[in-house]
Amino acid sequence: MPTLSTVNQFAERNQAFTTGGLRALIFNEHQNGLAKSGAIVRIGRKVLIDDAKFFAWIGDQNQGGAK
Repeated sequence: MPTLSTVNQFAERNQAFTTGGLRALIFNEHQNGLAKSGAIVRIGRKVLIDDAKFFAWIGDQNQGGAK
């Protein structure tokens, strides 16, 4: 069973991420690949973050950086 969190819950547990920063990532999810990762779950108007998929997406973002 995946761990699903609201934006506020996720930000409280993971203080490296602000609620505003998370909302910006979610707003641009189709441009930044977050939608494709499956980390954002919508149930009606409620937006939830799948913790494991979100951190996998973060790891993927860092792959092209250092050589």
